[in-house]
Amino acid sequence: MLSVKRGFSLIEVMVALVILVVGLVGVFNLHIISKRGSFESFQQTQASYLTNDIINRMKLNRTQLTSYAGTYNGGQSKPAKSCDVAAGGAAVICTNTETMLWDLYQWELQFGGGSERVNGRSTGGLDTATACIRVSGTGAVLVVMTWKGIRAVSDGTKNAADAFIGACGDEGYEMKRRRAYSINTVII
Repeated sequence: MLSVKRGFSLIEVMVALVILVVGLVGVFNLHIISKRGSFESFQQTQASYLTNDIINRMKLNRTQLTSYAGTYNGGQSKPAKSCDVAAGGAAVICTNTETMLWDLYQWELQFGGGSERVNGRSTGGLDTATACIRVSGTGAVLVVMTWKGIRAVSDGTKNAADAFIGACGDEGYEMKRRRAYSINTVII
């Protein structure tokens, strides 16, 4: 009696490999999508931090509140006087105007991640960031931070109830990739 040994045929092996490759491609694409989502989330967290940072700086310098109003894109030049207050450092006395200029310089430096440096390069900032600040005489403050996202989405701010939000950060990148974060508060 002859014994017949059975094994996998070449066709079965090829089908199994195709199924494995399709699965691996799916896992790889899922990894790419999750990295993009993580980066978009990081960018929104940075925008939230920057928006709250300038509001807190404005609260500490209320007498110059209206002087903070304007549009900023990270290009502020360093003021003549450094108003950093470091623990244990030399006492620096600045006027309210000097403090306001220093606040705006430090804040704009963070747009591109200037406070976080790795191998001499800025990291952790926003891509093509623009910020707009509006201050009314009653102390109402609107801070808008815009930046360029990774993928195209619809821009809901163009039809916003407040045209100031939609007008902030238009130039420099395509509108379908525009992201916006805003905080409306009162400083009294």
